[in-house]
Amino acid sequence: MFIYNVTVTLEKEIHADWLKWMKEIHVPDVMRTGLFIENKICKLITEETETTYAIQYTFREMDDLNKYNKEFAPRLQQDHREKFKNKFAAFRTVLEII
Repeated sequence: MFIYNVTVTLEKEIHADWLKWMKEIHVPDVMRTGLFIENKICKLITEETETTYAIQYTFREMDDLNKYNKEFAPRLQQDHREKFKNKFAAFRTVLEII
């Protein structure tokens, strides 16, 4: 099993709208691909003025992530970029569950 982790740091003024959109629109869209078996939205505990989240999607095989990245990620990431232009920074990592 693996985790696809997307870490996003937000500017303060978009925080509430971003979190609502992620819970109601984006994460459900990702889950509807059928390639992930569960998800979590985690908030990093920090004293910084910006807010950082780690959105974690659990999947079974690397082929699932490869299919997601090829067939679904470009559109879903574009939707995110268009909605929250220049108000966030994001990076992605893959973790293996041991």
